[in-house]
This record gives sequence, C-alpha cells and structure tokens, in this order.
Amino acid sequence: MSLSEELLATGRRLLINNYNRSPVVMARGEGCVLWDTDGRRYLDMTAGIAVCVLGHGHAGLARAIGEQAARLTHTSNLYYIETQIRLAEALSKRAFAGKAFFCNSGAEANEAALKLARRYQIVVRNQPDRTEFVACDNSFHGRTFGALSVTGQAKYRQGFGPLVPGVRFMPFADLPAAGVAIGDKTCAVIIEPIQAEGGINLPPPGYLHDLRRLCAERGALLILDEIQTGVGRTGSFYAFEKEGTTPDIVTLAKGLAGGVPMGAMLATDEVARAFEPGTHASTFGGNPLASAAAVYLQNALDELGLLRNCEEMGAYLHAALEGVVARRRPAVQATRGRGLLQGLVLQGEAGPVIARARERGLLVSAAGGNVVRFAPALIIGKSEIDEAVGVLDTILAEVS
Repeated sequence: MSLSEELLATGRRLLINNYNRSPVVMARGEGCVLWDTDGRRYLDMTAGIAVCVLGHGHAGLARAIGEQAARLTHTSNLYYIETQIRLAEALSKRAFAGKAFFCNSGAEANEAALKLARRYQIVVRNQPDRTEFVACDNSFHGRTFGALSVTGQAKYRQGFGPLVPGVRFMPFADLPAAGVAIGDKTCAVIIEPIQAEGGINLPPPGYLHDLRRLCAERGALLILDEIQTGVGRTGSFYAFEKEGTTPDIVTLAKGLAGGVPMGAMLATDEVARAFEPGTHASTFGGNPLASAAAVYLQNALDELGLLRNCEEMGAYLHAALEGVVARRRPAVQATRGRGLLQGLVLQGEAGPVIARARERGLLVSAAGGNVVRFAPALIIGKSEIDEAVGVLDTILAEVS
C-alpha cells in the first residue's frame, strides 16, 4: 500500500464525510504547482479557493510566519497586538478607511457584519424595527447560521432550518427588484460585488453605485462581501473600487493572510460605534501570527506589483478562455469574470470536466453547477495560463 493509499484509507475512516474530496493527498507546493504524496505534479489554478495569493511555499511569507511564531503566537484580544495594529493601519490606506475587527474566516466576518449592522440600527439609531436583512438569490455568505440565513442557495440551507428569521431575497443585479425589497424595516443589504460561488456572476456597470444610493435613501446599510473578490483578486484591492462606490461595511477573508486563516470586517467610523466592549469578540481573531502574515502580504501586493499582474494576467486568461468558447461551442457557452476570478460556462455539469482535469494534473474548481472556476495565485504567468487552458481545451474537445 502506497503512502497515499494509506492516508486516504485512514482519512475515510476518521474524518467526518462533509466534503466531496478528490482522492488526492497534497504534500508540498511551490509557486503555482502542487505535488501529492506519490510525487505527482499538479498545476494549481484554484490557489486553495482564492486563498494562496502568493502561491505555495513563498519564501518571504514563510519567513515572516516563522519569525513571528518564534517571537509571539498568541496573547488574545485582552491586550493590544502590534501586528494587528500594523495590519489595520495598512488596510486603512486602501480604498476603505474604516475601523477593523479581525476574526478567523469569511463566515465569521459576515456574522460580525450582520451583528454590527443590526446593533447600529437598534442601539445607535434607535430604530428597533429595522431588523430585516436583504440578500440576493444565488448568493453565498458562509456556513454559520447567520451567514447561511442570508445565503440564497437552497442546497446549502437544506436540512438546517429554521434559520435566522427576517431575511428577504431579491434577484442579483436587478435594481427595480431592490427598490421593492428594501423597505422601512431593512437593517442592511448584504451582497457580493461579483457572485463567486454562484457562478462568477457580474452585475451591470452602475448597479452597485445605484444600490448604494438606494440604501442611503431608505436608511439601510450596505454590506459588501468581498471574501472571495477582495485582496486584489479582481485587479484592485476591492472589487467595489471599479464600481464607483463604497459600502458601510466590507468583509474580507480567503487571501487576506496568504493561507493562514484570517477574516476581517471593516466599517465606517459611524457604523463601528455600535460595537462596544463586550458586544462581540473572537479569541483568535487578529492574533500575532495571522496578523504578521497579513502584514507581509499587504507589503508584497505593492512591492511585487501583484494588482497590475492580476489585471494583465486576468485579461490574458479571459482572452484564452474566449478562444476555448469559440472552438468548443456548444459544449462551452461563455466565459465571464474579472481579474483572476474567471469562469468558463459549460452546457452541462462542470464536475466531470474538473475530474478529468485533475487526472491530467490540472486543478480547477466549480462555481455553480456548470461553471469551471479559475482563481489562481496572483503571481501566475502566461506559461502557466497557457498550460492550464491547453489541458482544459483538450478535455473539452474530447467531451464534445
């Protein structure tokens, strides 16, 4: 029995079966490449689901983590944490200069955002009837009860009801529908600038700007979930930067610390007033280790020119995928996305294509049932993109 076979057998015996895992055990990585425990190479176009912004085995990030681990790993938020303060300072210099709360995941960041919004309306604005949330059909905001309650996909909610009440869903990117949904009891609207898990769905130009205006007119807060689209994924640090608007609250996670678990919620100074000592907390949130990794990543984004590379390589990837669409119709219907968050829309289910790609050493993932998602490290170059698109094109030719 090989090492992989032994580990797979043990994993199947001991791990709860809540993931549809591929039968692969990853052992190490370098840049945009992974190797499994049998030594097989994989070109990684998922980056841990849009997490490993600097790729795998990045020497500078590893050094920053190691040095911080040797110095101080955890103290709790009973005290100020130097690296956490440095991270908040770095984030405040981006396109949203609010106050920060740090946690460990995207779901936690969205939970904090929902709680903050409700407490702001009830306590700060003294509007106890403003308790409802408006979210979008086909959205995804996390797996905790609050985040799941504003997730507009039935498959994630099935078997977990009753969920948190007071949530109204509206079609994504439909301003007239938003005008109907947002009322005098609306606490906040929570929305992804680009629906990632829902299938890489982009709103039309001006939609988020108009939604922001509508929220302000109706007295509702706007929460932008940038868990997957933030930290440079779309070519700007936040996706909303290209939409000519800013939210009241924005959430981040995934790529924030380059692979170390971390989430963040940022709010305007006004809205942040709703949290006072004792109203919300996280034992591990913003700990010295995760914050050190995130501070390093903030500097690396600028020093390595990764936002520019994301725009350039995103355009290159999009053009290459458009070529696949032209060659492989009707099996492939369209490509859509922004920066290095791109989707290839298939006529049928994406699962079989993704499985074949893995067998040939290419890692991609699904976003929505029929969309193959590309979310590689922001360090990716043309040669890796050419290799990935070539493998996928060959598979689609066979499927067609």
